[in-house]
Amino acid sequence: MISREAGETGEKAVRGMTWDHSRGYDPLVAAASAWEARTGQAIAWDRRSLQDFESWPVEELARRYDLIVIDHPHVGQVAESGCLVALDGLVDLAEIAGGSVGGSYESYAWGGHQWALPIDAAAQVQAWAPGRVAGPVARWEELAALVTEGRASLPLRPPHSLMSLFTLCGLAGVELGGEAFFPAEAVRAYDLLAAVADPAAFAMDPIAMFEAMAAPDSRLAVVPLIYGYVNYALPGYRDTRIRFADIPVLDHGPRGSALGGTGIAVSAYAQDRAAAVAFAVWVASGAVQRGIIAPNGGQPGHADAWDDDAANAASGDFYRATRATLDNAWVRPRHAGYMAFQHAASERLNQGLRAGEDGASVIAALNRLYADSQC
Repeated sequence: MISREAGETGEKAVRGMTWDHSRGYDPLVAAASAWEARTGQAIAWDRRSLQDFESWPVEELARRYDLIVIDHPHVGQVAESGCLVALDGLVDLAEIAGGSVGGSYESYAWGGHQWALPIDAAAQVQAWAPGRVAGPVARWEELAALVTEGRASLPLRPPHSLMSLFTLCGLAGVELGGEAFFPAEAVRAYDLLAAVADPAAFAMDPIAMFEAMAAPDSRLAVVPLIYGYVNYALPGYRDTRIRFADIPVLDHGPRGSALGGTGIAVSAYAQDRAAAVAFAVWVASGAVQRGIIAPNGGQPGHADAWDDDAANAASGDFYRATRATLDNAWVRPRHAGYMAFQHAASERLNQGLRAGEDGASVIAALNRLYADSQC
């Protein structure tokens, strides 16, 4: 493991790895400062890019860090590897479980154990820019004119194209995960995605699209499916303050949005496992999520913060305006082969979208990739 420098008390710092965005880093630094004042234990945070966060092997990070911020699709893989601590049985998790926003807490459970605790709750929601459009789009059919005018788009950089296909399946009432992961009806979701696919968006993840949307001279008015970032709803964060809403309704909705967010996990190789577990449970608690994470640019994983009047007032009702989407979000598969599938399927989906390929052939190819992921 990497060396850990001693803090003022002589204690060795617990080392943590999170993702490189103000939403993922700033609130944990604030929490670490409060924790050190409370306990004398230093917590030092490093960060990795969003792309690395979505793909970097957790097993490698676990050998270098005590605390790791992960997303739930890694859970099956890391549970099998034995690189994380099962938190259930060590501490009482009832308060954190009871405060789950949608399936955030359960998304980190696998094989009868809890491998991480939600500290950030997210799903694909709708973003819109006041002054460029009267309000959020209520129904998917309303997007057509905005797309034609170049005022609506969505991020398509892998894995976000696949996340939008998942969400559109949910909106269309297509159940995923049967004998063929994508049933034949998923072709409709593919066609809906193809109809809004902007060539420039293949290089854009949510952060890049928010940055483009926040530019004062941007024409981008609506992004119907994008992982919510509360930072862009805060006054002064960028030139344009973005508002958020539930995803547009299709046949059903708002339901089926691909759940995101992050959880905090403890490395099985942690030098001070008890200290790492104690911090993880503390930072995931309702009081800390509401009182420290939310005011410091985080996007809390606990309902205490989502229900909080101050958090909503500061963010233009970000939490209340998107809560129905979060509560009805869909938890992605989490088996050991899923991450390889997610990468390959996103690339194959984009290949089809770029080429104008018919939906049936693309869906068939995605089903073959999914079957391979379970071997």
